[in-house]
Amino acid sequence: MSDSVSLRDRYLALIDEIVETTLKGKISSVEQVYQLLLKGITSGTGEVFELALSDRLNTIQAQVDAEKDELKKAKATRSLRAIKTVQTQWQRWQEQNKATEAIVQAVQQITTSTADERLVAFLRVTDPNQKYPLNLSQLQQLAKSLQVFASANSDFQEIGDGITRGISAWQNIQENLLSWMYEQKQSLGFGGVPGERGPWASWAKVVKSEVVQSFFRTLAMEKSISEFAQAYPSMTLSNWVELTIVVQFLQRGLVNWFDQQAYDVQAGPKLSISTFLTFAVIWSQLASAFHGQVTAYSNGASQIMLQILRTFAQRPYFPLYGGLFASFSGSYLRDALDYLDEPLRPVEGTQEKARILTLLGYSQRALGRYSRSIKFHLQALEIARTASDRPCEIANLNHLSRTYVQEKNYAEAINYSQRALILSRQVGDYTGEANALVNYGYSEVMQAQQQEHIEPEVYESAINYLEQGLRLSEKLGDIQSKALCFSSLGIAYLVTNQAAAAIKYLEDGFKTAQVSGDLYLQGRNLAYLAEANYSLQNHEKAVYTGSLGMYLLEQIASQEWRQAAGLLTILKGQLGEDKFQILLQQNRPKIISIIGVDGYDYIPQLLEKYSR
Repeated sequence: MSDSVSLRDRYLALIDEIVETTLKGKISSVEQVYQLLLKGITSGTGEVFELALSDRLNTIQAQVDAEKDELKKAKATRSLRAIKTVQTQWQRWQEQNKATEAIVQAVQQITTSTADERLVAFLRVTDPNQKYPLNLSQLQQLAKSLQVFASANSDFQEIGDGITRGISAWQNIQENLLSWMYEQKQSLGFGGVPGERGPWASWAKVVKSEVVQSFFRTLAMEKSISEFAQAYPSMTLSNWVELTIVVQFLQRGLVNWFDQQAYDVQAGPKLSISTFLTFAVIWSQLASAFHGQVTAYSNGASQIMLQILRTFAQRPYFPLYGGLFASFSGSYLRDALDYLDEPLRPVEGTQEKARILTLLGYSQRALGRYSRSIKFHLQALEIARTASDRPCEIANLNHLSRTYVQEKNYAEAINYSQRALILSRQVGDYTGEANALVNYGYSEVMQAQQQEHIEPEVYESAINYLEQGLRLSEKLGDIQSKALCFSSLGIAYLVTNQAAAAIKYLEDGFKTAQVSGDLYLQGRNLAYLAEANYSLQNHEKAVYTGSLGMYLLEQIASQEWRQAAGLLTILKGQLGEDKFQILLQQNRPKIISIIGVDGYDYIPQLLEKYSR
């Protein structure tokens, strides 16, 4: 405390000296002011200088405002101009010395932390959400600076070594970051057949570290991350830091590349979204795997997961209305979003938390866990309202409407969609309005059907809202909302016994959901297309769309796969096994083009699973 006070006094004296020297005419340029600051300010003490400067500025401003004597007021005004010059040059000093300042502060935070807090401090100073996040060069400087303190504590040496090895491994990966995409000509993403194909196996081949290699191979084979943790019960601090550096820079590298593919319908934002989700889940699984084994590593992994989600929540493409995205697949990720719930609980109510809870809520709806979905959305709604995040508040009202439809509680569904519609129009949230129109119309159709209304005007009014939502989403160019509009219109026409009209909208919904990358909507549209085609006695298309829809929904662990499986089972009973297999075989090329050979071969197994 006394050191801080004396430093503050020294900086006040420095500021006063510059002001007085300026008033006497001995300083004639801003460069001279800058050079005096350069000599007088010690790295790592910028906050103290800023407080001292703020105090002096406020004091002199008050003198100017209060002084009545013209001569004294004139002198105070000259002093104010001089101190504002100091302020301008201080901002220049900050900009030019921010790297050095950041490294000094990082070293200070790590070396003054207790043994239990040391890893937390390291992850805090390397958080990408900081105002001035450390780049690779600065991390290398941090590693060297920490090694200076190695004699005081071996942890500093280990952290430094881990940083150095992690950077080296990342640089090897960086050169081969995307090679797996071009070698295999496969669809982008983290799903696929376990083994030597795919990104994880590709990256494992170019790193030399045994721990990092083992980690990547675990993911490549879709094994449990607990198996990886059990293989390294005594993982060193150095190895853990190395792993964190490699995996974090790998995630950021992928997101940066995908962000640059904004106009590529197979990449762009939907793969950035998938990457954020996939890596957040991986860190959450690491936290779970090391829980009870190495507490510091478990807590550290949770900390990184939250850093990733906070970065993600601030992105303009954060999917307030999206679903489970195309490359977010694979058996070890099926229930992955469950992992994100527990570490979020102690986090304070922030805008970022509200958005993450929104994501959890609609993902739980896709999985068929409606009560859990409602719980998440209600919590997100409250936080978003407190944080004045209107788009997020409206999104949760819309999601609650959608989830209550799934629960067949149409009165509540209508209530929430009306609230979303009113609020979206009040604040000018057109995406929220488009979704609210769709949800309102959809809820009205489903309620009318439940109550067995046969008056055409009831359905016409509801469908009019759906069409308004579609027109608005088309005007906005919002692919995700457009996909939902097509899907909802298709289902509305289907439940009102207009199968031919339903097919057009459901086909458009499937194609649009493919562009947005939403697996849930793809599967749902296909399942309803199967019903529409079945009602029109188009058995071949019913088999084709039903098989695809069943597979896609089962792949994301959505219980709605059983709806398509039930229809296919009825159809197989009516047609006979041989005729059913002929229709399936006729559509084999089209099915393989979407889900591959393995997906096609899995269709009979799914039907057998349903029958059991």
